[in-house]
Amino acid sequence: MVPLLARRAFLWGRRRLPRPAAAAQGVRRLSLFPGRSSRGRPAEPPLSPPLSAPLPTAPAAAAARLCSGAGGEAEAAGGDGAMLRHLARKLRASGPVTVAEYMREALTNPGQGYYTRRGGVGESGDFITSPEISQVFGELIGIWYISEWMAMGKPSTLQLVELGPGRGTLTEDILRVFKQLASVLGKCDVSVHLVEVSPKLSEIQAVTLTGGKVQPNPEDKSAYMEGISKNGIPIFWYSNIQDVPPGYTFYLAHEFFDALPIHKFQRTEKGWREVLVDIDPEVPDQLRFVLSPSRTPATQNFIQPEETRDHVEVCPEAGVIVQRLASRIEKDGGAALVADYGHDGTKTDTFRGFRNHKLHDVLSAPGTADLTADVDFSYLRKMAQGRTATLGPIKQREFLKNMGIDLRLQVLLQNSGDTATRQQLLHSYDMLMNPEKMGDCFNFFALLPHHRLVPPDKKDKSKSPSPPVAGFNELLLK
Repeated sequence: MVPLLARRAFLWGRRRLPRPAAAAQGVRRLSLFPGRSSRGRPAEPPLSPPLSAPLPTAPAAAAARLCSGAGGEAEAAGGDGAMLRHLARKLRASGPVTVAEYMREALTNPGQGYYTRRGGVGESGDFITSPEISQVFGELIGIWYISEWMAMGKPSTLQLVELGPGRGTLTEDILRVFKQLASVLGKCDVSVHLVEVSPKLSEIQAVTLTGGKVQPNPEDKSAYMEGISKNGIPIFWYSNIQDVPPGYTFYLAHEFFDALPIHKFQRTEKGWREVLVDIDPEVPDQLRFVLSPSRTPATQNFIQPEETRDHVEVCPEAGVIVQRLASRIEKDGGAALVADYGHDGTKTDTFRGFRNHKLHDVLSAPGTADLTADVDFSYLRKMAQGRTATLGPIKQREFLKNMGIDLRLQVLLQNSGDTATRQQLLHSYDMLMNPEKMGDCFNFFALLPHHRLVPPDKKDKSKSPSPPVAGFNELLLK
């Protein structure tokens, strides 16, 4: 089963020039441009306050300016200040807000939010994702899904759901693999479901995947837009994962959880306090971090008694989404693959911003920069609540190597007709696999039905053991 799949998947030849050479694109969180920083691996310390620096307690009358250096002031003055003015009015009326509320406003406010208005994906924007580096990344993800579909008995229907699909590049690569392996999928009824809150990005996705041939749906329909992919697969767009219909589904969350709002907490002599965002009284047009004067509801709900760190970031929305995914997988079958940068419950202060492929002050010019925080995979595992089995996190370089990226690279190099293409292929491979670049910064994590990982029964020798999970184990290529 797997050997035939692998042979077909890896030997179909080279489709086109690797993306950076063909499209002159950069890299999200790991820039191809000299002098530009990685979002996943900052070239300098994060721009939130150092943990050793005491924060003022809200609503103190005077405090140090923590995140409003000269660079931030100049950028804010020259940028769009509509979101800052909106937040300033809100803060003056109701007082400090949580970091989660600040992120929610800055990123998804209907009028001035970063993703709803700007959504800076691409070289001309603020970040570009791994699929933009090399077609191989998305191809291997597509092979992972087909491998799991086969291991789970080849169900007659397959929904592919991507959360936050960016420009649609990753889904495009996956669908190309599905087309190449159409004989393996047979008569399986495949459909694509994209969960996207950004009108601008959904338009880009429509062009990428359908050539722009989409139609809006009435408000009483769960999908706000639908169309047909270039190879005839139906595609639907949703604002919320809850709107996606039930059924056997593979979920994909590539660099999705990192942009969800987080709560930040600091241990003090008086116990845990939540980090809030407020107006700086000394500089009325600047924001600052402060500590809550007492425990907040979030402090009481999200800090675990056994916590040993002094600074903690928690993303409740990520927990809710993982609970929904686990519940759906438990009921309807399928799997979820999460690819993001993060940690396994060890890091502390990871909140940072990116603009024009450079680190950006998280409190400067809100609404004009991407805000992000590392994913806590130990929290995701806990929030699955035992409904599904979990695998990972495993480093990106290990996952891609297990999936056979080296063999795929050799096939592409053998089919390359010029030196420039070969050099770009090697460069893209290095960006994805080098431990000092993306190889160790990004991780893969999976939710699978428990029966998928049931060990073989030694007493019943008639039952063959479940095949290993590709990526988390080596993909068989014999």
